[in-house]
Amino acid sequence: MTHIDAGAELDPVHPIPLPAPARPSGLTAAEVAERIARGQVNDVPVRSSRSFGEIVRANVFTRFNAIIGVLWVIMLVVAPIQDSLFGFVILANTGIGIVQEWRAKKTLDSLAVIGEARPTVRRDGAAVAVGTSEIVLDDLIEVGPGDKIVVDGVCAEADGLEIDESLLTGEADPVVKHRSDQVMSGSFVVAGGGAFAATRVGREAYAAQLAEEASRFTLVHSELRTGISTILKYVTWMMVPAAIGLVATQLVVKNNGLKDAVARTVGGIVPMVPEGLVLLTSVAFAIGVIRLGRQQCLVQELPAIEGLARVDTVCLDKTGTLTEGGMDVTELRSLDGVDETYVRKVLGSLGESDPRPNASLQAIIDAYPDSEDWRCVESLPFSSARKYSGATFSEGDGELSTWLLGAPDVLLADGTPALAETVRLNEQGLRVLLLARATRDLDHAKVAEGARPTALVVLEQRLRPDAADTLRYFADQEVRAKVISGDNAVSVGAVAAKLGLSGTTVDARRLPAEPGEMAEALDEGTVFGRVTPQQKRDMVGALQSRGHTVAMTGDGVNDVLALKDADIGVSMGSGSEATRAVAQIVLLNNSFATLPSVVAEGRRVIGNITRVATLFLVKTVYSVLLAVLVVCWRVEYPFLPRHLTLLSTLTIGIPAFFLALAPNKERARPHFVRRVMRYSIPGGVLAGVATFVTYLLARHYYTGPGSLDAETSAATLTLFLISMWVLAIIARPYTWWRVALVVSMGVAFVFVLAVPALQSFFALKLVGVVMPWTAVGIAVVGSALLEFSWRWVERRFPDQDSAAPPRGLGAHAAEPH
Repeated sequence: MTHIDAGAELDPVHPIPLPAPARPSGLTAAEVAERIARGQVNDVPVRSSRSFGEIVRANVFTRFNAIIGVLWVIMLVVAPIQDSLFGFVILANTGIGIVQEWRAKKTLDSLAVIGEARPTVRRDGAAVAVGTSEIVLDDLIEVGPGDKIVVDGVCAEADGLEIDESLLTGEADPVVKHRSDQVMSGSFVVAGGGAFAATRVGREAYAAQLAEEASRFTLVHSELRTGISTILKYVTWMMVPAAIGLVATQLVVKNNGLKDAVARTVGGIVPMVPEGLVLLTSVAFAIGVIRLGRQQCLVQELPAIEGLARVDTVCLDKTGTLTEGGMDVTELRSLDGVDETYVRKVLGSLGESDPRPNASLQAIIDAYPDSEDWRCVESLPFSSARKYSGATFSEGDGELSTWLLGAPDVLLADGTPALAETVRLNEQGLRVLLLARATRDLDHAKVAEGARPTALVVLEQRLRPDAADTLRYFADQEVRAKVISGDNAVSVGAVAAKLGLSGTTVDARRLPAEPGEMAEALDEGTVFGRVTPQQKRDMVGALQSRGHTVAMTGDGVNDVLALKDADIGVSMGSGSEATRAVAQIVLLNNSFATLPSVVAEGRRVIGNITRVATLFLVKTVYSVLLAVLVVCWRVEYPFLPRHLTLLSTLTIGIPAFFLALAPNKERARPHFVRRVMRYSIPGGVLAGVATFVTYLLARHYYTGPGSLDAETSAATLTLFLISMWVLAIIARPYTWWRVALVVSMGVAFVFVLAVPALQSFFALKLVGVVMPWTAVGIAVVGSALLEFSWRWVERRFPDQDSAAPPRGLGAHAAEPH
């Protein structure tokens, strides 16, 4: 079949258009080389992560590293090396952070290359795929449905070309483009095809002039990172007055030796800094990226891991998500006695008329061969908005005929016998297309009106083998699935039922337009058919208005607007270029079954960071409180840096590393700062008060030379035991390795107390029997009060979205091994 462009010239005698002039052949290799030499290349850097230099700066030059670094240098000068151990810990932490983020960057960069868009350009008359950075000025770029416009240009060829510029202008309606029309980078093709010549590339292109193309998508909000920044701000405010008071007390009031006073002052300031919290957060995110990368999952924005963990509603597009892209024609039913051979000829010609067929049309192409003696005069590409495509043919005998192929419930009036037959087929989960002969010209605004039904094309969709298991996973995790499709509602409902997804099926054409009423209908329904692209966007907004955190999956151009507005957009790697551009997560292996891994990874990160943040901030609270009590009582600070380095390592540093990387499948809850602080404050206050009581009793009990060391040892014992109880609570629910972790930390402390060399190194030696047992007794009382206070907090200040307490903080729900 010969295809003739709609813009071809007409012969004044013959009614059949003459072929259009030969299409442009594009630049030659020499012209491309010349432009590259002049620097006229699309050289906008596209990076998936920070550079190595930025990673180093972000991990080294932090506010708390500066504080710790200054104190470390001071301690290296005035005190033994064991009082400077905290500085080496910071060096190790920083090194680990840099290495892990660099590994994550390499994973991201390698995946970004796999998922990178490769536009088709015409050079020397041949179409070749090149990287976006290889496009040069005046390149002729071919585009089709779902392709993103990567540089600014002028339309050179247009075959029903419709471009959506909503991501740039906010206008939702597609714009029909003709030859010589301007096209802007950042927009994408929704229907038809064509080619355009690049007029502005690199930083001169429209999208590049926008701030990091921020208009294309909004960055994912990270409550975790925002919360930690807020906590660190509060910590800084507490540290400054406490540190000033401590310096004044130790240097002036007690008139200690300068070196000892400085050492004890630093010993009071260093533990106020939750130096490992930021590190562990970065490491947890980085390891999450690496783990997901091994499963061919590209995380385009790191906080998206966190965002998907908070999701409670996931909107699924049927085609490409629940079903595979391909389809098979299972039956052809002629209507009104039309000859089936003639129908097959029409379908074959329709398939050949579209140079960029979708999955449905591709199935028809595979089933029915093209008719050589038919010529396409004009074509109307398929659009998600109108639900049909069409073409006008010059048949072998010279007669012109116009045909439409699309959704029966859109092309047929209610009550038509063919429509009733369609419903019966849809109930079996089959997809049905109607072939109709139009009585109006293809460019008529109401071409579908009065079209005569000719045949029903029955298609069978291929279900993804992993879709049912994935849907069951979401149900088990209390994440509601909503199937949102442009297909017939009955057909979509039948497919969902085959996958075990139960619920009400709704025709979206009957959904109320008012957002509040729509949100109520969405809460009640499960499967929605005949949804327009704009409706998908409205539905996401309606769900969000009810407080839901919404993830949207999709691979087609009709999903772009909804993907952009959803809290988390998930695109298939084989999806259109536009969907990959706006999605935060791209499943490069096109497997819907990868989503549970992404959700689980996010939950692991969020749940575990909440655990370890409580550990770190309990230490910060008791350190600030101890400094205040020391200032008020005008006594020596009880600890040297070496004591708190030992305690921090055994009760926070080592356990936090293991807890941060452990499995955790609890759905992330909101209000991170509130949830952490409501446990950290009572825990820190009780630990600080109990430790200071032991210290004061020891000061009255011990006298003579070496009394300060004995007092410090007794106070250290109390603080260690209460910190161990905090760790024991955080580690719940217990598994064998959590119990082993807690026990091994206790054994390590006993080992330090038992070995003379370690006693001397850490200046720890329990003197007598009465005071050490008193320290243990105070720790037991403090731990009991701690258990009671945290249980009271759970009852008094429950999570707003759930009455269940946070797992690990007194909760007893079972955790998977």
